[in-house]
Amino acid sequence: MSEFIFATAQYESGDWDSAPLVPANVIDSVARYTSIPVAPVGINVSLSSDDALRYPLLYLTGHLPVRFTQAERQVLARFLGRGGMLFVDDHNHDIDGAFHKTATEELARVAGPLVKLPRTHGLYRAFFVFPDGPPNTSHELNGWGDNLIHPDLLAAMHGDRISVLYSNKDYSSEWGYHPDNKRFFSVDNTRFAVNIVVYALTS
Repeated sequence: MSEFIFATAQYESGDWDSAPLVPANVIDSVARYTSIPVAPVGINVSLSSDDALRYPLLYLTGHLPVRFTQAERQVLARFLGRGGMLFVDDHNHDIDGAFHKTATEELARVAGPLVKLPRTHGLYRAFFVFPDGPPNTSHELNGWGDNLIHPDLLAAMHGDRISVLYSNKDYSSEWGYHPDNKRFFSVDNTRFAVNIVVYALTS
């Protein structure tokens, strides 16, 4: 297996670089728990560039409205059509905010409808086992002020495989800390990120 490189999608609208600590944390977890060869640093790649087609997994996040350019839509469609997987995480603590509404519209336009991913899906057993589906974040459990936990992730499928995985659980905040601080957690909250990487590489 070639070396896995964690790639963050850079898009023209919004604040694509709002979670700068997430890549290092996910890279640390992949190296810590798996035998997957992984590059020690991630890369930022323009969603309008053919360079995006080189990676099996792209991570996209932000707080602000998302409007893809025509070039970004075209590259994303090619990326997904070639078997790539896009993981999109809403980096907000709100409900149906601007990022969520616009990102899901754009994704549906390129990838087709986003539907609830069954909690029995193989993603939740790809490495660690999450019997109840997507793990909740501390923001959900400690309160957004709305007493709401988003119980499911959304997905667009390419055949029987996830092509777009969409989260409005704000894993970007949950995983946005220095990897050295993992020792303070009784359970490493980045373990689900490992499942996403393993699924993207092996399914």
